[in-house]
Amino acid sequence: MREENCFTLKCEINGEKVEKAVPEDASLLYVLREILHLTGTKEGCGEGECGACTVVVDGKNVNSCIFPAIQAQGSRILTIEGVEKDPRLARIQKAFVDHGAVQCGFCSPGMILSASVLLAENPHPTSQEIRRGLSGNTCRCTGYQAMVDAVKSLG
Repeated sequence: MREENCFTLKCEINGEKVEKAVPEDASLLYVLREILHLTGTKEGCGEGECGACTVVVDGKNVNSCIFPAIQAQGSRILTIEGVEKDPRLARIQKAFVDHGAVQCGFCSPGMILSASVLLAENPHPTSQEIRRGLSGNTCRCTGYQAMVDAVKSLG
């Protein structure tokens, strides 16, 4: 990594201050996985379509594969690794396990983070609102009903 093509990213990730030199053209996904070694965030399509790379930036879902790291400057970022640190969020993860909403697990980090944003905005969502809230995430295993049931159990 050539220093002249880098900037210093200063942000908070999972409650911890981060200050790292990163390439100017890096995606947030690249920074998370390759520089910070937070590999819970997955790369699926690389085009912002599948939601496997979903993280929460300043309270909003983002597809980290197409989110420029430079736009994360000064932000608060939550990845799946940060979920277990917060009992409110950890209960979402447990509900997914308890309702069989985790099969291969590839989409689970993005689904759980999307559910956390949905529940923060709407603590008692309907099934239709849950489906809409999770709609940016693709799952090839469960058929989605178990995920809806998991989120519904928390409302």
